[in-house]
Parts: sequence; structure tokens; C-alpha cells
Amino acid sequence: MFSYDADVFEFTRGFPHPDTADVHGTLAFGGELDTATLFLAYSYGIFPWYNHRSDPVIWWSPAPRFVIFPAKVKVSKSMRSYFNQQKYQVTYNQCFGAVIRQCEMIPRPGQDGTWINEDIILAYTELHRLGLAVSVEVWSGEKLVGGLYGVTLGKIFFGESMFSRSDNASKYGFISLAYRLQEEGFTVIDCQQPTEHLKSLGGEFISKKHWYGLLAENRKYLLQKDIWFDNAS
Repeated sequence: MFSYDADVFEFTRGFPHPDTADVHGTLAFGGELDTATLFLAYSYGIFPWYNHRSDPVIWWSPAPRFVIFPAKVKVSKSMRSYFNQQKYQVTYNQCFGAVIRQCEMIPRPGQDGTWINEDIILAYTELHRLGLAVSVEVWSGEKLVGGLYGVTLGKIFFGESMFSRSDNASKYGFISLAYRLQEEGFTVIDCQQPTEHLKSLGGEFISKKHWYGLLAENRKYLLQKDIWFDNAS
């Protein structure tokens, strides 16, 4: 279904080699957010991130890459108490639409807008329908208080966005996800861009060589369809 050459990056959709990205990670402009293009992009660690619906799609491939290895996720003493108390409940794929809409609306420090527009919502909702995009919901009783969503290809989880409307709710969801990913044999969580929030959870930079190696190994598993995220925890 998806045609590419794993060694020389002869992309059928016209992506340049990731090595040609600038120092900020910007790789290319334009193109469509259709499923085949997104599948191909994520297969090589490329992702879309831009501001407004009227702007061209901007594709990114930053390296070194900021990641979290599931087995190395950091759980602070205060967060351990949340888990001991079972303060929140976590589900997967119960309300993807609500999670991505909350991520769209949540205020971002230092930003006057959101990169999640209707095109992004439509594209990732379709990926979700196909079993390639996952939502994590964090509940306090019957109230959705936090969550995140991302793309799963093979054994890598590509994190996209998270939101929190209660103390540490997004951290609770992320840590729960990391535990689940570790159980399922996932190798790494791609954080795409560094933030203090993710650093506190164990985020670290890995070299371009290391990242490309993880991606190359992961392409062996891309078409596996063992979807486990539809179960509550």
C-alpha cells in the first residue's frame, strides 16, 4: 500500500531527505495531510506542525531528537502519591474527538494561537479511524480532566499534544501510557520538541544516528495491526 525505499529515502510523495532539514528541524513546505502522506512521513520521523489553515503545511524532522524511553519515564514523589491514591482513571480511545478538541483549545504559554486547526483534526481523526492515532483520556469521576493523543506506528509512539484541566492530569495520563507502552514492547516515545514538562518526565535528546537507527528498526513493524488501546485501565 505504501511504497518507499528504506535505504535511500526515495519517497513517492516527494519528501526530501531528513538530513536536509535546517538547524531548527524545518524540512519542507506544502503537500497534503492525507493518510498515505502522514503514514510515510511518520515512518521516517517527519511530522507536520504549522499555525493557520491558510498557511502551507510545514514538515519537520529535528535532530538530535527529543524522546522518552518508556522504561525510563520519571515519576516524582508527588506523582507517586497520585497513583497510590488512584486519583484519576485512565482510558484509551474512548473519546478521541473530545481529546483533540481539548488540545486545540487549551492555552499555551507564550503562544497566541494553536497549531491544531480543522485540517489537523480531520486528518488525525481519519488516522484514528484506521487505528493509527490513539487518544488517552484522564477522568475524575465522569469528568474528562486531561488527556493526550499521538500516532502509533510499529513500536514507536509519536506524541502530538496533551491537555490538563486538573492538577497533574496530563502527567498522570502520560505516565500511565508510558507504563502501558513498556508492557507492549514499544521502544520509544517521540516527543518531537523539548519542553520543561516533558523534561520532568524523563525527556532526553538522542543523536541523529541513534534516532535514524530506531526508525529503521521500527519500519519492520509498520503494518502490524495489534491494537490494544481500546481497553480501559
